[in-house]
Amino acid sequence: MKKWYGGVLTTSFLMLFVIGHYVLKNPINENYFTSPLNVTLTNPLEWISAGAPPALPKTENPSQVISADSIVADFFAQRNLSKEEQSSLHTWNRLKHLVTHAQGFPNAVAAVKEASTAWKNLITSVEEEKLQSNGSLLKRGKEKQCPHFLSKMNASELDDNGFKLRVPCGLTQGSSITFIGIPNGLLGNFRVDLTGEALPGEPEPPIVLHYNVRLHGDKVTEDPVIVQNTWTIAHDWGEEERCPSPDREKNKKVDELDQCNKIVGKETNQTVKANRYVNESSKMSMLHDGKPRKYFPFKQNDLFVATLRVGSEGIQMTVDGKHLTSFAFRETLEPWVVSEVRISGDVNLISVVASGLPTSEDLEHIIDLEALKAVPIPPRRQLNLFVGIFSTANNFKRRMAVRRSWMQYPVVRSGQVAVRFFVGLHKNQMVNEELWNEARTYEDIQLMPFVDYYSLITWKTIAICVFGTEVVSAKFIMKTDDDAFVRVDEILNSLRRTNMTHGLLYGLINSESAPHRNPDSKWYISHEEWPEDRYPPFAHGPGYVVSNDIARTISKKHRKGHLNIFKLEDVAMGIWIADMTKKGLQVRYEKDERIINDGCKDGYVVAHYQGPRELLCLWQKIQETKRANCCND
Repeated sequence: MKKWYGGVLTTSFLMLFVIGHYVLKNPINENYFTSPLNVTLTNPLEWISAGAPPALPKTENPSQVISADSIVADFFAQRNLSKEEQSSLHTWNRLKHLVTHAQGFPNAVAAVKEASTAWKNLITSVEEEKLQSNGSLLKRGKEKQCPHFLSKMNASELDDNGFKLRVPCGLTQGSSITFIGIPNGLLGNFRVDLTGEALPGEPEPPIVLHYNVRLHGDKVTEDPVIVQNTWTIAHDWGEEERCPSPDREKNKKVDELDQCNKIVGKETNQTVKANRYVNESSKMSMLHDGKPRKYFPFKQNDLFVATLRVGSEGIQMTVDGKHLTSFAFRETLEPWVVSEVRISGDVNLISVVASGLPTSEDLEHIIDLEALKAVPIPPRRQLNLFVGIFSTANNFKRRMAVRRSWMQYPVVRSGQVAVRFFVGLHKNQMVNEELWNEARTYEDIQLMPFVDYYSLITWKTIAICVFGTEVVSAKFIMKTDDDAFVRVDEILNSLRRTNMTHGLLYGLINSESAPHRNPDSKWYISHEEWPEDRYPPFAHGPGYVVSNDIARTISKKHRKGHLNIFKLEDVAMGIWIADMTKKGLQVRYEKDERIINDGCKDGYVVAHYQGPRELLCLWQKIQETKRANCCND
């Protein structure tokens, strides 16, 4: 069970007992809503029609008519940029082949075209800022800070447009949306939609999560049910996920939690009503003959506290302290895409709180700014190690935690090792402007000319190889993530012990991995993408190192268009290296089991899935004890 599960319980009960009584007496102020959009929401009376899509006019998707030549011209045009701004674009111009040959890779064309719009808007904003003084620039940046917390605590019957809460900088792992309400009206049906940004010319934004509560069932069942789904203009509705599910065998795990909790179902005469205020005695009352009693968390005229929380693999829903559903992220519908929370239907909405939102640092209050800036890389000096870190645009806190933790190793601060974040553009202009300010402040970010979809992370691997061999010259090139703690000193020691400078892949080597053939899997690979039953040996993504000759070959093949792009980046590296062995390269696969793929273990060299607090804690332990001990609660 994830660490944050107990936090969800505490938050739910606190909000229920402390806020509930007060907010019931405060009418909602409609001026708080964001300006209503011209959207066609499903009529609550029609929600029994399973899977009915929004009524949309037929429009031509503008992403299909943008000229490739104009995109290339916008991306790679000469700009009047400062030295600090240019430092974030060292890899940018070297990725021109990716931009001009994006066809054939999932979502690549859309990601490049969306990035073209984002880049144009960002550059326009930057040029406008340069017309003002430096003082006004700093002030403007402060005004645009992404909020960490949003709340509205009132009570209201929803109008035809429902409730809308703008989330200006998206969601990230650990973000949560908590709302208190009472199902009412004729049916008590209501829906919660986490929506993204609509592209210009599109009548509706994508729905990252559609959470639909049907108290009296629908055409599939007469029993109460929760239906989860996604929607995009390109692919319409996806496959419904129902709780309770008609097929219990399909109850998969997301973030180690059931897709649908087994206790969810229609109450029977033998079932006592679920106590809203959970304690030890009420937990016992949920058992009947040693088996969990069935109950449905939402009832007409009953108060509920619900929390949607973003995990590493999907979104979890907790109601009144009980985990109910899990919903795995779907392709291109990731938490950073979310820009608005919409709640509509037969529900008396009392309060909505969005917390754990991605927020940028206030530069005016950073007293050790110089110690956090990247050390300039001396020209014509070979580095011992270059480390490229995958990060998404709104992961401000993770990047700052990395800067304050393992990027403070003496070998990094002395310039023997260089570290850079590789970050794609965001579809939200505010996030891009915050990212731009961060990049020119710390000079440790390399911007990517595409929107940061998970399916395109292999492009970042190529970019890291390009930077480590063409922008700088490093003996070894490492890839890691912004939620990993890297013991840089021990990485260097391990590389020295191999006594290898060519043909080296160092990491947690997997030699027996098979493709995931289940279409529901995040790592699904079709037979067309990889026809063989096994992958070649590869090193798991949280932390692996290749020698300069391997990275240089990848960079060269990319430039010539001879690189086979595979959407699982760590497997892709294994495939590329296997291809090199067929052409005569002698490769050494150096396995290090101290690279922990799924968390932290004492003695680690790389610890994965570490949040900002854990990263800082691990660094503090190393400083105090000189040992690689994990941070246990």
